[in-house]
Amino acid sequence: MTQPDEARIQTVQEAKPLFNALPGEPLPYYVANGEGLRFERDGQLWTIIARAGDTGGSFDAAFIRGPRGTGAAAHSLPRHQRSYYVFEGQVQVWLPGRSRVLGPGDSVHVPEGTPIAYRLLGHLSKLLLFSAPGGALDELISGEDQVEHHLYPAGAAGTTTDAGLALPPLGSVAQGDLELLGADDAWDADLPEGNEPYMIRGLEGDRRGWPDSLNAFSSRGRTTGGRYFSVATLGAPAPYIIRHFHQLHTENFFCLSGRIWLWVNGEEILLTAGDYVHAPAGTVHSFAFAAHQTRMLGVLTGNVFEPFFDVTGVDTEDHVYTEGLIDPSVVIGGIKANPDLDLVVTGPPPERTRAPGL
Repeated sequence: MTQPDEARIQTVQEAKPLFNALPGEPLPYYVANGEGLRFERDGQLWTIIARAGDTGGSFDAAFIRGPRGTGAAAHSLPRHQRSYYVFEGQVQVWLPGRSRVLGPGDSVHVPEGTPIAYRLLGHLSKLLLFSAPGGALDELISGEDQVEHHLYPAGAAGTTTDAGLALPPLGSVAQGDLELLGADDAWDADLPEGNEPYMIRGLEGDRRGWPDSLNAFSSRGRTTGGRYFSVATLGAPAPYIIRHFHQLHTENFFCLSGRIWLWVNGEEILLTAGDYVHAPAGTVHSFAFAAHQTRMLGVLTGNVFEPFFDVTGVDTEDHVYTEGLIDPSVVIGGIKANPDLDLVVTGPPPERTRAPGL
């Protein structure tokens, strides 16, 4: 296992989280829904929330929002593993030999060199693009000017047609176009065994039960070339978990719906739908759900922490949590029995300084 950079961890732990600004180096920060660096491309608004410089080169990320009919022509990137998560609306996606209509919670995962195309099917549809290593956004929105507005213009329109995706080339175009198949209604419930293109429906994949919550892997290290993995959590109101930090990986928190309290280096931050917190290695943090049926997406770099969800939860075929599903001691027991999870506990759960309803 790679040894942590102790000086870097100390620098991170001494930093207060930055609000609604990108730091240019791996430090903790928060971006509210709609904030970030904004660019227009093909009728869509791209809002960058993480660049290679903010993440030590490990990844970059952006939200893509647009009106019905906009999209991206068939294209591929030779060096980047990408995942697209649907936050709002409906999106039709094409991969080699298949096409699906995806909704909120669904996602598509694309290895380097694999062509993909998409078209937004509903107004205000919204995608999260997560790409590793960093630098994909330099290719995807190269040459576009930054804009000040937080929503695409009222007259924005795409250049896609029912006959096919006729958008200008985007990034490195694949050899030949994807076959524009009609969408089918496949269940897409299982993760592949290796790094290949796939789609996965919300709250499908490998599922693990926690007290009052459910964790569902939408990607694992084996499906992303070891670059990252992602877990969708559905849960009930719960107190903060123990304070801790990680020495070797970065944790990214996205609120899909509901309310989430994040405790970040001593600062409390409330996340609602569309908000994001970046917690690089060294960040002392904790979280607590504050609304029923809250949904959170976690994307974590590398795969060193992936076993945590397996050893602290119980296998389940369910797609919703059962309140009080397992004894909380199962979580603590799993942590104690597995000391190589890149988890450093720093103290008990934080005291909430604000009223639970705020």
